[in-house]
Amino acid sequence: MKKKILKRIGYSFGGFFGLIVLAALVIVINHKIHLSREDALVKPMGQMVTVDGHKMSVYTEGQGNKTLVFLAGGGTASPILDFKSLYTRLSDEYKIAVPERIGYGYSDVANVPRDLDTVLEEDRQALLLAGLKPPYVLVPHSISGLESVYWAQKYPKEVSAIVGIDVGTVNAYFDPNLPKASDFVTKIKILAFVEHMGVTRFIPSMVKSEAAISAGDLTDHEKDLYRAIYYRRTNTPPMVEELVDLLDNAHKVDDMPQPQLPVLFFISNGDGIGLGYTKEQWQGFQISYLSKIANSKYVLMDDYGHYLQDFAPDVLAQKIKEFIPAN
Repeated sequence: MKKKILKRIGYSFGGFFGLIVLAALVIVINHKIHLSREDALVKPMGQMVTVDGHKMSVYTEGQGNKTLVFLAGGGTASPILDFKSLYTRLSDEYKIAVPERIGYGYSDVANVPRDLDTVLEEDRQALLLAGLKPPYVLVPHSISGLESVYWAQKYPKEVSAIVGIDVGTVNAYFDPNLPKASDFVTKIKILAFVEHMGVTRFIPSMVKSEAAISAGDLTDHEKDLYRAIYYRRTNTPPMVEELVDLLDNAHKVDDMPQPQLPVLFFISNGDGIGLGYTKEQWQGFQISYLSKIANSKYVLMDDYGHYLQDFAPDVLAQKIKEFIPAN
């Protein structure tokens, strides 16, 4: 009797395991088929330059005397399309540049270090190879705030101003209430594995919630393009490695004096950051950081979440033009 019961349990377990394997195969095959179909859609929008043996994408438009360099937040699948709603409102007066870091957008996915020195040198080389010479006005979003400050610290003659879009400042990353990096990275790695299998194709609400799609000015074609890039460039290994190196990079910035140059911060209500801070805490970090920079201003945007470039591009464009005269 016991043997029969055990056999039935074994058959049930085997059948259940078989269903899981079959489902996984269906998901992966479906993902591969879609990737193949989307190949024709995903063609670089800007220049492709080679930096340290890897291809990097640099998008440019506009003919102004000043160059605004847009640096994406961590995990943004398509920086070029994510910033589009904002830079199209500025390219009539400024030259626009969007370098896409390794692992982002049209750039290669590669196993490369993500310490600030490496990331900064890659971006500097990419811009120069694309024919864009400093000085630059850096326009970082979120995690790229660290790179922008470090850029101004290390190469002050190359940065004329910083316009931060809801940036993470060093004091935010040192706060004891911040979730442990190891726990956060583990969750991201699990999510990345699931995404790379193609599971998210069966959860369309995830890509629909991307700010560039839900709130930006993208055309239907551009939204299709964003979706295609999203399924290729979500939580890539370089993106995950940026999180692994986050605290070390923050310490590197903190070890040097704060740069003294014109700085404008746009500060959101904190929605969508994912770090567990209240609105007051998140805004306080950025305001406190600016208090040590003489020529600094900030704009509180309590009605909008983290991706301000998509939620309120008109406001940002107007304020940028006021803060950074085109001539």
